[in-house]
Amino acid sequence: MQPCRIFILIFTLCFFSPLATAQDLPHFKVDSHFSTESGAIIRFDTSQPTVYLIFTGGDYSDGGRFIARVLKQKKVKSHFFFTGDFLRNPQNRNLIRKLLKQGHYIGPHSDRHLLYAAWEDRNRLLVTKDSFLVDLSNNYAELGKFGISREKAPLFMPPYEWYNDSISAWTQESGSMLVNYSPGTRSAADYTTPETPNYLSSDEIFQSILNYEEKSTNGMNGFILLMHIGTNPDRKDKFYNKLPELINELRKREYHFGFMNDLLKKQ
Repeated sequence: MQPCRIFILIFTLCFFSPLATAQDLPHFKVDSHFSTESGAIIRFDTSQPTVYLIFTGGDYSDGGRFIARVLKQKKVKSHFFFTGDFLRNPQNRNLIRKLLKQGHYIGPHSDRHLLYAAWEDRNRLLVTKDSFLVDLSNNYAELGKFGISREKAPLFMPPYEWYNDSISAWTQESGSMLVNYSPGTRSAADYTTPETPNYLSSDEIFQSILNYEEKSTNGMNGFILLMHIGTNPDRKDKFYNKLPELINELRKREYHFGFMNDLLKKQ
């Protein structure tokens, strides 16, 4: 069965990114503008004070119950991208069902969390097209066990948030669309541990978000903010514990939290 087409209802192109066209996205019709990098959506409408929260999950889920509780209390819908390994883990089943019941988006993050391209050369692929498609298909098969089809979850977050033009093209050919976090903050560093050279404390990560919001021309309008649902036990300073404070602070600055599914309509 052919994947359903969707309209992406977005309005303003971010100043630093190329405009996607209908020719670029064979399985998607573009109703208006959005920001892309190497074929992936990295930001939505920069004229609107909307932030999109994203959590990825692979090896760890220690923050899951806390995050779900905070989002419910704050009445925020969010987006969760899980690997096949995360979905297969029986310890995560109740959490996944809880997130679905609360109406959050759950989508693919690859089956085995493959590294698609070399760190030192983004254009050098480490996977073949066939291996990529099989891995993504296996991820969707695990999502299917929770009643999540490709049509319900067309947005795909690449593992390690690392990809190139080929990965974007293959994703589009398969009927999905690549999405990645917006650059500018250090929120994605919440996985780091004290012994790693790139370690950042939760306070430093939090401040990086506020600094970006204050200095950026468009603030955090249309921003895709990525965090992890769980992290290595060696990291005692869990950034997800600051989620209530983060939501409160952004709301104080007159942002609201968007849901990507509200931007996606079936043709």
